[in-house]
Amino acid sequence: MCVWLDDLSRELLESGEFRRLIQGFAVTGATSNPTIFAKAITGSDRYDDQLQTLLASGTRDRQEIFFALALEDVRRAADLLHPIYQVSEGWDGYVSFECTPDLADDAQSTVEQAVVVWDRLDRPNVMIKVAATDAGIEAIEELTARGVNVNVTLLFSLSRYEQAIGAYLDGLERRAASGQPIAGITSVASFFVSRVDAAVDPQLAPGSALRGRIAIANAQRAYARYLATFGTSRWRRLEALGARPQRPLWASVATKDDSYSDVRYVQELVAPHVISTMPLKTLRAFGSHGDIGSSLGSDARVAEGLIHQLAAVGIDFVSLTDALERQGVEAFRDSYRQLLSSIEERIASLSAEVPGELVAQRVGP
Repeated sequence: MCVWLDDLSRELLESGEFRRLIQGFAVTGATSNPTIFAKAITGSDRYDDQLQTLLASGTRDRQEIFFALALEDVRRAADLLHPIYQVSEGWDGYVSFECTPDLADDAQSTVEQAVVVWDRLDRPNVMIKVAATDAGIEAIEELTARGVNVNVTLLFSLSRYEQAIGAYLDGLERRAASGQPIAGITSVASFFVSRVDAAVDPQLAPGSALRGRIAIANAQRAYARYLATFGTSRWRRLEALGARPQRPLWASVATKDDSYSDVRYVQELVAPHVISTMPLKTLRAFGSHGDIGSSLGSDARVAEGLIHQLAAVGIDFVSLTDALERQGVEAFRDSYRQLLSSIEERIASLSAEVPGELVAQRVGP
């Protein structure tokens, strides 16, 4: 199992904390999302110098300001992780940046933005996160065919995960058929965990044997599907051309129920080839008292049985995971809108602190 940090900020980078996590906690990658950047940018004055420079250059578009600030963090993190990328021969050492969630239902615009961001980052060890909506699945295939590393995010259901794998394989096959290299292209599939139990548990009886078991069962089914898919003859043909498998990444591993262990969604999902991306609190907890002695099994029959038992207690698991996907998109959209609003407020605050002539220079007519 690889450990990635589910956090990124100027504070982590400039304080040296990110480097210390790489050295002391075996962190080999990082992920980000609109909520993470909203907290980072609005909760710190470490972005002010760059923001003032952007204002002085005449930049006023809130999204462009966000990109300039956030992509600088991603580049710095990628550079710190680059030695891991080199030593692992490109298997690890990645940092992800997510397409803006306002485009989650627009495949063409997602592809266009992702390609622009990919080019601006200009690092081999970055990934562009794309939400696994209907439009996102279409975008994932196209981006893979263009040679862009993709982190498929907001996966909750097995069926959507199968579509994500299919989009990756289709993209690789298209690229190979056009005579372009597929060696070096990397993808991960971010399968969300604890949010599933948080949605299922309140619908179960207090003493139900299913409480706290569905999220891990759902992830186990996904891992079994990963092993099955990347052992087929179809995959072997791509592998012979240098392709890398799309590895499972466990996201949303922070425990949301205080009655559960604070590391349960990490240590019960340890398995070969997988990645677990953890917020700092969970990472420190796992470093303190986590146990990696056991491994997630590849036999999903028990897990399937648990999922099937939900129907007997009146829970439509397909509808539930569909709702979680949509809620995830909407939550990120809310964070993104809040982020843009906060940037505007910060611009006004900084402008108010500058003498009149400089305000005119920075803000423009």
